[in-house]
Amino acid sequence: MNQQIYVNLPVRDLPRSKEFFSALGYNFNPQFTDDKAACMVISDSIYVMLLTEPFFQGFTGKPLADARQSTEVITCLSCASRAEVDALVKKAWTAGGRVPRAAVDHGFMYQHGFEDPDGHVWELAYMDMAAFPATQATPVTTATV
Repeated sequence: MNQQIYVNLPVRDLPRSKEFFSALGYNFNPQFTDDKAACMVISDSIYVMLLTEPFFQGFTGKPLADARQSTEVITCLSCASRAEVDALVKKAWTAGGRVPRAAVDHGFMYQHGFEDPDGHVWELAYMDMAAFPATQATPVTTATV
């Protein structure tokens, strides 16, 4: 079985969140989208469930974090090129997102990101492993653990 990931994020204004992410080029699965939730399709195995705050609250007894004030998680998506990273950041900014910091170029990895209308942090990364310095330690993978 191919494993999938469903990231669940609380949102204050579901129509606004759908509009924002649609402007970035993402689609929503209508089978799992209604007035309380929207299933955003990132890829065949990655989905983001945008849940209205009251609906999200029903899944936990803990108080919800206000992502505009604190960060609990950074969702990082890989991109096929530096240009794709920059284009998505530009789309996010144009659609009303925040761009809190400048791009970072590590040579083999290029990163930039944005905050969505609810303050959730989205990191975008392009990695060129052919440019990974041979003198650096090998990245930890499940094969090396």
